[in-house]
Amino acid sequence: MNSREPVSTHDESVAAEHWDLGAVVGGLRAVRDRWREAQGRSREAGGREFPSRDALATVVGQLCGALFPMRLGPADLRQESEDFYVGHTLDAALNGLLEQVRLELAYQARHGDVDEQAIRRQAIQVVREFAATLPSTRALLDTDVEAAFLGDPAARSVDEVVLCYPGILAVIHHRIAHRLYSLGVPLIARIVAELAHSATGIDIHPGAGIGHSFFIDHGTGVVIGETAVIGNRVRLYQAVTLGAKRFPVGADGSLEKGMPRHPVLEDDVVVYAGATILGRITIGEGSSIGGNVWLTHSVPPGSHITQAGLQHALAGQERSAPWPR
Repeated sequence: MNSREPVSTHDESVAAEHWDLGAVVGGLRAVRDRWREAQGRSREAGGREFPSRDALATVVGQLCGALFPMRLGPADLRQESEDFYVGHTLDAALNGLLEQVRLELAYQARHGDVDEQAIRRQAIQVVREFAATLPSTRALLDTDVEAAFLGDPAARSVDEVVLCYPGILAVIHHRIAHRLYSLGVPLIARIVAELAHSATGIDIHPGAGIGHSFFIDHGTGVVIGETAVIGNRVRLYQAVTLGAKRFPVGADGSLEKGMPRHPVLEDDVVVYAGATILGRITIGEGSSIGGNVWLTHSVPPGSHITQAGLQHALAGQERSAPWPR
């Protein structure tokens, strides 16, 4: 038979027999049942339990278009129809978001008495509050775009920054995700953040608090942890990590959640490529942290920390240390 000819239905059914699909499907069902039983979930619960990554990707794309219609909206959009497009797109985005928020709130309440009407009312309130923040989100993003344009001599226009810079794409997602995180839907917020992470290689937890005029240059490999606090006019370069130094463990041996464990960067801090800053330490206002620095202690305002400087300081500590006995 010519290899380019379509496979017939008969051939497909014969091929399926080779895989013993009935046994595979049954085995997968048994594994799912064991997992659900261990998690205290009923197999008879019905419909989808969790927000959909694909649905949220559509919602975020619509929100990006509504926030920057002449840059991230449709190619044939004209300014005279801008408001109509924004209204139509937001209506679709917010209705799509409503269903995802309803799913997350139902998931959060799954171990209690689930009142579907109460959950829907709560979901409507969350989405209403989120919608009300969109003008301030756009205003905040304008400061980020301007910071990128002013901070990169290669940038020819603010339009280029919005259209091309992965750091701006990641920050748009973060501003959206952080609002949702603050409104009590952390799973949706995390999915939104991971959409940007997949697209840009920039990993910003939606819980991180970030001030205005924030710029990530190049960006690939940047990691910003959940409890990081970043001030205004801060600039990061690629492969910077704002991470945890250690993870507190509770009495039962499990990791404690939500404890402040990531750095605080005050206003006007610059962190160059490859620097790693760990723990709940404070980088003082106006400080500059050089490339590839590994930093686990606070530094005062106006500090200039380099790898060579740290090595010199450590060598001095070793010379002054008493001989071990």
